[in-house]
Amino acid sequence: MAMAHWIELYGDRQVLAAGGAMIGLGFGFLAQRSRFCLRAAVIEFWHQRFGEKLSVWLLAFASAVIGVQALVLVGALDTQGARQIATTGSVSGAVLGGLLFGMGMVMTRGCASRLLVLSANGNLRALLSGLIFAVTAQSALSGALSPLRTTLSSWWTVEGGSARDLLAILGLGHGAGLAMGGAWLAAALYFIWRSPQRSFWMWVGGIGTGLMVAAAWGFSQWVARESFDPVQIQGLTFSGPSAEWLMRVLQRPSPAIGFEFGLMPGVFLGSFIGAWLGRDWKLEGFGDGYSMRRYIAGAVLMGFGSMLAGGCAVGAGVTGGAIFALTAWLSLVGMWLGAGLTDRWLDPAPAAASPHQVGNGLVAP
Repeated sequence: MAMAHWIELYGDRQVLAAGGAMIGLGFGFLAQRSRFCLRAAVIEFWHQRFGEKLSVWLLAFASAVIGVQALVLVGALDTQGARQIATTGSVSGAVLGGLLFGMGMVMTRGCASRLLVLSANGNLRALLSGLIFAVTAQSALSGALSPLRTTLSSWWTVEGGSARDLLAILGLGHGAGLAMGGAWLAAALYFIWRSPQRSFWMWVGGIGTGLMVAAAWGFSQWVARESFDPVQIQGLTFSGPSAEWLMRVLQRPSPAIGFEFGLMPGVFLGSFIGAWLGRDWKLEGFGDGYSMRRYIAGAVLMGFGSMLAGGCAVGAGVTGGAIFALTAWLSLVGMWLGAGLTDRWLDPAPAAASPHQVGNGLVAP
């Protein structure tokens, strides 16, 4: 049945919500089974242990880039209509926000999407951190922290259009973008070949997680083309939807439904199914007061940093990176630097960690 019929029957917002739920279900399941986590990948990289976590992240990132660029080349996606390229962006916000987000995700042992995935696995540390992340993100968007975010973002701005399109800046086409994705895929395959830990879910989960990012872009573009009303194309992100769901619970009337409405519960359910099938579900809490302070501080840094950067590790780092948005790439670099420096400061010697640092080393929860 044609998309236009579904839109006529139920409305574009309801169709977007249903698509968000299905894509979120796939993302949550695949991310849970593959242990997809930027924080774990960054730590492996900075400790020069190019193993499973880095391989999974590279597989996901490369698959997202290849999938998105292939959609553009066949005419199924116009990235110039994406918010990350079409609107005015902030270079200062991308760099500073990326650094803050990277610091926070090391302190909370996971980025925004990872916290949602772990919450569905019974991890109460991730649940509390995710709630604090959402509160801080909403405060940075339109609350008490909004003036500070606006000030920092105004330091260095860049006009929308070709000035925010990294491929256009470099004088390259989408064929070059596809080739870059292939190069990152080759790097991932090399690290997997070197790694003694190779599993079915490393391959399927890593590639599938990245393809869910491409699916989100393609699906929203499909709805936008078939709808009579203006529809903003979008990919996967977790900072804005987290804040939206917080306000949906706290205020009435609730925000209008859309892709984000289905995405968050879809990811949660997909991760829960993955944990149940893999027998990973178990209740986990805080071991001491030190850990709790660390997680709370990290969640605040991530929440503010994500809104300053224009997205989280998935929203800016993978979703924005896959369309080669300049500010998304700056945010991603900032996340890698912020996470690496914070890990070196907080956990300088994982092999001989103190009692307070047990579990905060290389192995992701």
